[in-house]
Amino acid sequence: MKITPFDENGFKMDHPRGTVSFNYLLMGGEPEKLENFRYILGRQEGDFSMPRHRHTFEQIRLPLIGDMNLGEQGILKEGEVGYFPEGGTYGPQNDPLTDPNQLQLVLQFGGAAGLGMAAARGRGPEARRDGVVFRQERTEVTFPRPRYKNVVIMDPTVYNWIPVEGAPGVSRRYLGAFTERAFWIEFIKIDAGATWTNKTDAGRQLMVLMSGQGTVDGTGIGKLAALQVEAKETLSFTASEETVIYNVGLPMIELPETPSDQFDIVRSNGGIDFERKSKPATV
Repeated sequence: MKITPFDENGFKMDHPRGTVSFNYLLMGGEPEKLENFRYILGRQEGDFSMPRHRHTFEQIRLPLIGDMNLGEQGILKEGEVGYFPEGGTYGPQNDPLTDPNQLQLVLQFGGAAGLGMAAARGRGPEARRDGVVFRQERTEVTFPRPRYKNVVIMDPTVYNWIPVEGAPGVSRRYLGAFTERAFWIEFIKIDAGATWTNKTDAGRQLMVLMSGQGTVDGTGIGKLAALQVEAKETLSFTASEETVIYNVGLPMIELPETPSDQFDIVRSNGGIDFERKSKPATV
């Protein structure tokens, strides 16, 4: 188990657009592993824009303060959960900074297509954008064809809290499971003084405290602390006040015996699709 307390001084200007700072909560897996992931707390530092694009990996976003403009796909509102399928396009984005505290949870991870989160290879000349120097990458990249036709937006407030059997004072909002990987998204609410004991063989779980505080194995944690709990590992959380935990479960990836041909090869900039080709690829 890994516990990462929230560090308000942990933000770094790490986005090529130069207007978003990153606070890395959890990082997992080697670049070549299919199950690699990164969990980021992103803070918007200025006006943000991005052309219509797509990624080789999965994303789940949860705006904590402020909304996110998805372009043609609408608005991901504060408190909503957005699932951005691997290979799916969204944008163009235009997000003026309306709140200096604008904050968003972003989980990026390898999807069922089996591409992991390997970065695009091949580098071009340096470029400067918004005062930030970075390397331009122009290369052919394999993108999975999206399993969903659009960003999936979920409003957790519409879901019911269902009591967790055998755990007095604990309830769950289960938002759903997605793709043949069957990764799932849920919220867990623990009443003050109650204990949530969690163990599953289904896969790794990545958790962030949305509110409240409590103890895990004697370690006190509070709001925005992050937990990484591996499959078959037991978590025991006792709440000292009412606590809500946001949890994403990531099972292992199983690839088909016959390789899929549902991929596109595109001319790309750093894993972002700008110039699409129709040529399919088998991986």
